[in-house]
Amino acid sequence: MLLTIRSLTKTFPGTRALDDVRFGLAAGEVHALLGENGAGKSTLIKCLTGAYRPDAGEITLDGQVISPRSTGEAQDLGIGTVYQEVNLLPNLTVAQNLCFGREPRRFGMVSSRGMRRMAEEMLEGYGLDIDVTRDLGNYSVAIQQIVAIARAVALSGKVLILDEPTASLDAREVEMLFDVVRGLRERGLGIVFVSHFLDQVFALCDRVTVLRNGRHIVTEEIAALDRVRLIEHMLGRALEDEVEGHAQAHLDGAPPKSPMLAFRAMSRRGVVEPFDLDVAEGEVVGLAGLLGSGRTESAEMLFGLRGLSSGQASDTSGPVHIETPRAAIRAGFGFAPEDRKTDGIIADLSVRENIALALQARRGWARPIPRGEQQRLADDYIRRLDIRTSDAEKAVGDLSGGNQQKVVLARWLAMNPRFLILDEPTRGIDVGAHAEILRLIHELVGGGMSLLVISSELDELIAVSDRVVVVRDRRHVAELTGSAISTETIVHAIAAHDPAAGEVA
Repeated sequence: MLLTIRSLTKTFPGTRALDDVRFGLAAGEVHALLGENGAGKSTLIKCLTGAYRPDAGEITLDGQVISPRSTGEAQDLGIGTVYQEVNLLPNLTVAQNLCFGREPRRFGMVSSRGMRRMAEEMLEGYGLDIDVTRDLGNYSVAIQQIVAIARAVALSGKVLILDEPTASLDAREVEMLFDVVRGLRERGLGIVFVSHFLDQVFALCDRVTVLRNGRHIVTEEIAALDRVRLIEHMLGRALEDEVEGHAQAHLDGAPPKSPMLAFRAMSRRGVVEPFDLDVAEGEVVGLAGLLGSGRTESAEMLFGLRGLSSGQASDTSGPVHIETPRAAIRAGFGFAPEDRKTDGIIADLSVRENIALALQARRGWARPIPRGEQQRLADDYIRRLDIRTSDAEKAVGDLSGGNQQKVVLARWLAMNPRFLILDEPTRGIDVGAHAEILRLIHELVGGGMSLLVISSELDELIAVSDRVVVVRDRRHVAELTGSAISTETIVHAIAAHDPAAGEVA
């Protein structure tokens, strides 16, 4: 093996990010590294590239034990990384980016002619016919990715880690990038390919390793692995474990509800392909798919967090304008994001201040909510949601994860939205808070509120949803209703091969 990892362990306060992980990469191999959010992929890559020091375990490269203490040292050893967001300088020329830090000199001065010649030599064999004296930012993301790969290979030359390199590329650009990767494989590089696009994994990779909750789950040859089994490894549940039956409202024969909101041809180029969605009053629509499939991006488009390439929303009164989150709030929409610490709570503000935020935004900042009304609002939701805090003035950052999640929910409930989007509402919280939030969802629906719920927990999605929309590779590919809502049908819809996506091979 070119690269071997044995018993790698990394712990952060309160979290074991890697737990006795093993991994092997051969020369001339493209090896997929897969796993859902929190699986440990990013931590493993950071240990390989010197950004983190593992607590235990061993990394060997070419048979020698290594322990890189920085990304520069990892590059010197032979390990290079290219990320989804190209980490080069768009305001410098292609040549300057490729030669940065090792510019050829003549009489002590940087030689522009020598740098151009050096850059053109570095790009030989990559299929690019570009002017290296132009700024990198003038070229497409795909070409920028290839330039970043050329630089990483020149600096390292043994192991190349590609972390979500195709996330911002269209099908033609993906094919261009794959041609480059195949060429590097033929040159004997070992390539780690991190992606959420399963069609691309099956088209490009030789083997796959799945991590889940910081543990190694399986390593298998791609040729011996079917898609359903791969997704079962990633999600941690077999089809035979599916929930026995779900709520009576899900059964076939339940009368269809009239749409309260209708979304038509919603899309953003390179993010999500056009989709339609109807939502009835008092209905829960589940959104299922692997991380990176386009499920969160779809929700962000519905809330105005992402601009649209096309699309229109309407209700029974006519068009609804949701170009921005502020417009969405005015229209009666709420959105509890997946990452509550980064996008949800404001940690230094009190529980009271956090709960009042959405209602204040809906009213407008020219009409501040009186302190007494804020206090009554906070006290009411602390009681109703059983938020465990000493008082409403405690900083939200001092609460547990489950109680922070309840504060985010209270913020949106305080403005009484007609349509509430919940992205992973129970992720990272304890069992008790998990049960309380699921109970709350049922209560909200009973009161006539409409919900869009995104969850990686299929049992959870089945338990609360009237309909489930499946998203795969930036497409809404299936809509399940009635008795068709099951773990088996969801997993098969996620796993189904898409001939159009397969064209990149």
